[in-house]
Amino acid sequence: MMNENESIVTYEEAVQRIEAVGLLPLAPLFPEYPSLSSITPKENWHKDNALDPWLWRSRLAEEGIAAYGKFVKKKAILVSREYFPWVHRLLADSRTMEEQYDVGLLSREAFKLYEIIENQEGIDGRTLRSQAGFGAKEDKKAFDQGLLDLQSAGAIVICGTKEKEGLAEGKVAWNSSAYETSGCWMKRQGIEPFEGSVADANELLVQQLEKHASAAALTKIKKAFAIH
Repeated sequence: MMNENESIVTYEEAVQRIEAVGLLPLAPLFPEYPSLSSITPKENWHKDNALDPWLWRSRLAEEGIAAYGKFVKKKAILVSREYFPWVHRLLADSRTMEEQYDVGLLSREAFKLYEIIENQEGIDGRTLRSQAGFGAKEDKKAFDQGLLDLQSAGAIVICGTKEKEGLAEGKVAWNSSAYETSGCWMKRQGIEPFEGSVADANELLVQQLEKHASAAALTKIKKAFAIH
């Protein structure tokens, strides 16, 4: 049996680990449970090479290995392609985004961002912020909150990163996260949505997690996903 807390070094090992554990937070999130930062050497992070786990996040999403986003507790988490249809069923509301906005479940900012992402799948964060009218410094908080609301509702995923274009030679800028609706990402990656009930998704997710998560970890994970 695989030790899910065993250290890994390569991208290929990360793929195997995510497929094995199903849910892998970027940083420690649940007690007695692995995270990408806890199972990789600290010195490999932010080195901008093949062994840099920071770069794996985007590649895992781009290659359809895992969905990536701040799905629970405002924290980034990788969800394997096997687990994501269940997780998406737990997070997403059965109503359309427009219906959710109409009944007050979605903020005006979040709805505006969703409409732009839906019309420009894979849009980078800088362009999205500008097009949505959140370019001013004082608007950043509302922009970030809107994105967070959409991710925690399972509506969008971070599908990769895009480099800033038009930089003068020698200038460096942080890569910007790219966003895509969950439905589009799943379709593009050949992942079928889960058609069963929320209760069925709960049961399937817990059954898989019970195989490797401790009782303490499972309790916290169930609470984070509102599984009763």
